[in-house]
Amino acid sequence: MDLSRTAVHSRTAVHSRRAVLRGTLLAIAAAGVGGAAAACGGRDTASNELTLWYWGGGLSDAVVADAVAKFKPTALVPSVIGGDFKQKLVTTMNGRKFVPDITGIKGENIASMLAEADRFIDLNTLGADRLAAQYVGWKWKEGTSRDGKLIGFPIDVGPTALFYRSDLFAQAGLPSEPAQVTAAISTWDGFFQAGRRLVQAVPGSFVVDSVVGLFKIGVGQSGKRFIDADNHFIGDRPHVRTAWDRAVKAIDMGVAAPQLENQDKTAARGNGTFACSPGAAWSALDIKNEAPDTAGKWRVAPMPEGPSNDGGSFLALTRECRNPQLAFEIITWLLGPDNQARGFTDAALFPTAPAAYKLPALTAGDPFFGGQSTIEVFGPAAENVPAAYEAPADAAVYQPFADEITLVWSKGKDRDAAWTDAVAAARQIAERQGVS
Repeated sequence: MDLSRTAVHSRTAVHSRRAVLRGTLLAIAAAGVGGAAAACGGRDTASNELTLWYWGGGLSDAVVADAVAKFKPTALVPSVIGGDFKQKLVTTMNGRKFVPDITGIKGENIASMLAEADRFIDLNTLGADRLAAQYVGWKWKEGTSRDGKLIGFPIDVGPTALFYRSDLFAQAGLPSEPAQVTAAISTWDGFFQAGRRLVQAVPGSFVVDSVVGLFKIGVGQSGKRFIDADNHFIGDRPHVRTAWDRAVKAIDMGVAAPQLENQDKTAARGNGTFACSPGAAWSALDIKNEAPDTAGKWRVAPMPEGPSNDGGSFLALTRECRNPQLAFEIITWLLGPDNQARGFTDAALFPTAPAAYKLPALTAGDPFFGGQSTIEVFGPAAENVPAAYEAPADAAVYQPFADEITLVWSKGKDRDAAWTDAVAAARQIAERQGVS
């Protein structure tokens, strides 16, 4: 699968992909797609006009442009909204003027939007329930309120796997081809043992590039997060502590790279410091952009002990949508398997429709990854991410854990003290937001 043309939207960390897309988005803006007035939220009251808001890289611009042409005589007016997308959307909705008919919702914001589901149209009333089986179930559930209203139609996901340097694995005497690595590193203990062998055989190389990322992946594998469906704080429970201890273990065993600034991270991709990078499918484009001279040396294997997810967003219809049935038709066309495959190629969006995984855009071998068809790893990962309830306050409650484990990683803070401080700060944030 040629990921030099592809990647996936990240929940919070797709900055390098954004840089790649910036030139395209500026060109589109200059050409007047979504015009200046629409980008500011303006629209008239014409019944034959539907407005669409999304952010740079949130959809394939080419697919959106084709939708503009396909759905004439209706005027579909797309706008790429910069800055804080959620804040601009909420402000506009609160003002009840110039509200977009169709809008994107970022994955990190879906929980807070579900808490106000009545501000959106339940897509099941338009026939979405008949399409549910065509999309990955856990992501569909993520866009659904507790009382069964679907407000978010899934755009993309960020299934995780191990990106690794096959040449450095071979140099360390480790299995180096994907099937071999899959068999040898199916557990985290196996991963750490392999990591120890590698750092001993190839000094200066490591198998964990981000301790925070490893913690986040571990929580995602558990099927639980920091607040349960009954609004109780569970950040002190074993599933979080297990993920924490695993991340700390990577530091203590010496298999985690030191914390690096962005410029140094880019160099580390190319010079072998990062021999392995556990991450989401969209990381492939980052690796290619940061380390083009390593083409052919990277491979992908499944994540030890199962997949996690990092990234993925939604399309929704606001309550003010002027033609819900047509808007729903547009959404389902934009996010059908063929167009999701194009979105994968054009805009780094990993499909939510498994039928897309069988299309040539995803099945082709990728020269950067030694000709490997990486969909064979990422497809099953995307379909098997454990579903987890995410509360509106979840992202805020997560942050103290990320902050404290960073202090362990970069400053050597006492591990148990850091855990105690993380739990206390997270619980305090949760209580301030009404979590018991």
